[in-house]
Amino acid sequence: MMHVLDRPVWNALATVHAGFAQGSELAKRYDPTIVPFAAPADLTQASLDALASLPAPSEVMVIVESQPVETPPSLETVMDAVLVQMVAEKPFEPIEDPRIKPLGEADAEEMLELANLTKPGPFTLRARALGTFWGIRESGRLVAMAGQRMRQPGYAELSGLCTRPEFQGQGLGKTMMRFVAGEISARGDAVFLHAYRSNVGAIAMYEKMGFSLRREMHMRVTKRPN
Repeated sequence: MMHVLDRPVWNALATVHAGFAQGSELAKRYDPTIVPFAAPADLTQASLDALASLPAPSEVMVIVESQPVETPPSLETVMDAVLVQMVAEKPFEPIEDPRIKPLGEADAEEMLELANLTKPGPFTLRARALGTFWGIRESGRLVAMAGQRMRQPGYAELSGLCTRPEFQGQGLGKTMMRFVAGEISARGDAVFLHAYRSNVGAIAMYEKMGFSLRREMHMRVTKRPN
């Protein structure tokens, strides 16, 4: 039987995040101004055709599945990557840190700038619409952040974890991870995350912090030509 996290995008948009869904019963996507993830209902031709109809010209969609998804002929493949999906082995205890503050609309530009600098994954000015983000500032400048992205019944994805390069090595990333994971656990959800398989340093850190590898995932970035 397929696990709910084998198809994280579809199962989020069909359940907890149904209010963000665009599309039909054959293919769904998030509003691309929030996050570019999309998924077909299955691998039938009808679902793939429906998926291909979702993006506008020059628009990008990101597909994350446990099995590779064929790119419909009307779309271009921009990039393929292998991810690892990791799940917390047990709930995280909530922590308190006076430096950590919730981030809001006024912080959106700075959040995007930090994400563009550190490349934690797809991020937009409206990414925080999916769940609360928190950050740490030094001398008024945002130097570390993390938040929540996809949600499925019983699960929530920790995402957007990044630290400004000159502040790395000070434990800020670990602090942000523990804090956000604790907030998710306190709500009763299990914490999961994704990382590029090639990012062995981050994966090792996640394992030390209590995450275990669940499975490898396939990511494909597609684009509709102009």
